[in-house]
Amino acid sequence: MAVKQIQNALDLIEYFARTKKPASLVELQQHFGWPRSSAYNILNTLVERGYMYEPARRGGYYPTPRLASVAESIMSADPLNEQLAELLRKLADETGETAILAAPAGRFSVYLDVIESHSPIRYAAHVGMRIPIHAGASGRALLSLYSEAERTALLSKVSFDRYGANALMTAEDVEAALAKSRDRGWYQSIREYSADLAAIAIPVMVDDRKFAVVVAGPQYRLEDKCGDVAATLQRLTREFGFSINEITSDPIAASN
Repeated sequence: MAVKQIQNALDLIEYFARTKKPASLVELQQHFGWPRSSAYNILNTLVERGYMYEPARRGGYYPTPRLASVAESIMSADPLNEQLAELLRKLADETGETAILAAPAGRFSVYLDVIESHSPIRYAAHVGMRIPIHAGASGRALLSLYSEAERTALLSKVSFDRYGANALMTAEDVEAALAKSRDRGWYQSIREYSADLAAIAIPVMVDDRKFAVVVAGPQYRLEDKCGDVAATLQRLTREFGFSINEITSDPIAASN
């Protein structure tokens, strides 16, 4: 269950990321529809903790550099960060599509890093975006890293909604798709979660951490070259020194 106060604080931070300018208490209250007391309490707490300040008297509020400093400290402690980011950049360059690093987050697959395609028509994903774990290539690649008992428990909690034309509607459908993907050599989704979207993914374990490396883009560009993209995914992932799990087939042969 979401905690409203935390949601409001995060919404406030994301608001400044979009607007990139100070905002007054009244402006924030009107934008979010918060009671004046709630808006004041959130701002005052962030000011007292050093995350917000007034650049000029009555000039509105704006985040301090402390927010960036804390985020940078967290990210710098992750030894995988730069290596995986470089892998995504290489994938995006070679495939011309959006490259994504995903990880499990309960019933969802969450995007940890995204390198968008330069094409005007592309999959416009963003860091922090969540996709139901059963409803796309990234999630099913992650599910392949769970035991059957773990998957059964997890799938019993998901909501099987018809997100797209080819959405999987039962746990049995998901298990069948996983088996087919293992035989084929990669995980893919076409028009399952978003209309006219295709994605190809492979699962990667680093120590005890589960990841999916994903390439996604418009169906009309990707559907007929899934095998080629899967081969590129596998080759580059291995070149960067990561071990690929559950992928045993030759992607080029499997696509024929």
